[in-house]
Amino acid sequence: MKKLIFSSMLALSLMPWTSNLAGAEEKEVSGKSSKNIALTIYNQNFGLVKDVREIELDKGINFVRFSDVAAAIDPTTVNFMSLTAPNTVVVREQNYQYDVMDRDTILNKMVGETITLRRYADNGSTTETTGELLNPPIVTIVDTNGNPRTKHSGIVLKTSDGIVVSPPGELKLSALPKDLVPKPALLWKLEASRAGLHDTEISYQTRGLSWRCDYVAVANEDDSQVDLTSWVTLDNKSGSSYKNASLKLLAGDVHRVQPQAVRHRMSLMKSAVAEGAMDNQFSEKSFAEYHLYSLAGKTNVNNNETKQMSLFNANAVPTKKLYLFEPQGAHPIVYGGGGGNAAKKINVKLEIENIKKNNLGMALPKGKVRVYKRDSDGALQFVGEDLIDHTPRDEKLRLYIGDAFDLVGERKQMSYTRPNQRTTRATYQISLRNHKDEDVEITAVEHAQGDWKIKSSSHKYKKTSSSKFEFTVNVPKRGETVIDYEIEIRY
Repeated sequence: MKKLIFSSMLALSLMPWTSNLAGAEEKEVSGKSSKNIALTIYNQNFGLVKDVREIELDKGINFVRFSDVAAAIDPTTVNFMSLTAPNTVVVREQNYQYDVMDRDTILNKMVGETITLRRYADNGSTTETTGELLNPPIVTIVDTNGNPRTKHSGIVLKTSDGIVVSPPGELKLSALPKDLVPKPALLWKLEASRAGLHDTEISYQTRGLSWRCDYVAVANEDDSQVDLTSWVTLDNKSGSSYKNASLKLLAGDVHRVQPQAVRHRMSLMKSAVAEGAMDNQFSEKSFAEYHLYSLAGKTNVNNNETKQMSLFNANAVPTKKLYLFEPQGAHPIVYGGGGGNAAKKINVKLEIENIKKNNLGMALPKGKVRVYKRDSDGALQFVGEDLIDHTPRDEKLRLYIGDAFDLVGERKQMSYTRPNQRTTRATYQISLRNHKDEDVEITAVEHAQGDWKIKSSSHKYKKTSSSKFEFTVNVPKRGETVIDYEIEIRY
């Protein structure tokens, strides 16, 4: 790929601040003057930034340039106020300047202008060619889904010798295009009735800030307990860094109006660590219909950086290992004579009750749980992972970590009859085989639809919902347990 290199003769400085028509000189307030930055981050790829900076205002009209804002800012969400004297400063006009002085923007604005191409020969000599730039080298096109993407078309020059396409060499410009800024900035026209120093707060939403939750669970030898650690992962692609910032993570279903071109659905975690659960660096409190995690102290959230921070730690959390045989998954049994046969391995799940006496009792955010276990040498080994949904306190969650190697389940439909046009009956046999050297307890999960009832069964069952029932049986070591039942459905 040919590179376009600007000569050092190209001045990359802005012209000095000029006086406006009203006679007031523009004042620049950079991020270096920030007295406090507070971030509230959502995992919908946006965040709320609150920045307090000190500004000296004259009585009357003031023009203030507020630089070092996020490149992905939503300018329609900006709010400005004086904390020192809120009723003495009024915003008369606001402008967001985002035509940034980078290579692509400069070249695109030079279309129709004369530029010089310098080439270097192997012997060290140079040649220069002057011509008119005929095309914007970088264009933005919108695909069928309404998503913009950048297309690089190369340089086309009209010279005295003809048209030159994508020439190699160094481009030299005599001057910068007008109205370019070195970085995005907000420009306000303020009217102040009180002169002097003002602590001002600007708040705005920006894209490119997100967070998610991940868990690490380390199980003990017999899977009766786990040590559970929760990690928050922050991702900053907003185009700005936030130094020494206060940090809050908001969890809840925040409704946002999305453009029609955006077809994907974004969701937000709606949970938080329970108050007083343990000594963690994040504290939780409810806010409106949501929850806020607040970081104790401050941190740096740098642009183009992924940061991980511990949300909470819970040790010795009691667990129960479950073996589940559910060949039909969430699908109902189909009674159509001869159908319904299935063979499947046994799912292995770890059940955790999210209660305080289990060292939990907190709302667990949606996220991925990775489960580890130590082998006979004491080394940690990865044994499986699962995604959990938002789990309120005092609820149970089940982690599906894999299938048992030495357990096998098989299900057969043994008969099918229709006593009348509105009734069907079927018998089923479930065989559960255990090749381990120890007894195990296996739960066979069955599904049914309509007005159903179990006419007879070889083992006790539990109806868990209108369309599901379970058999929990003991399967001896190196042995087999067979469950027979008859079901009747009316419709």
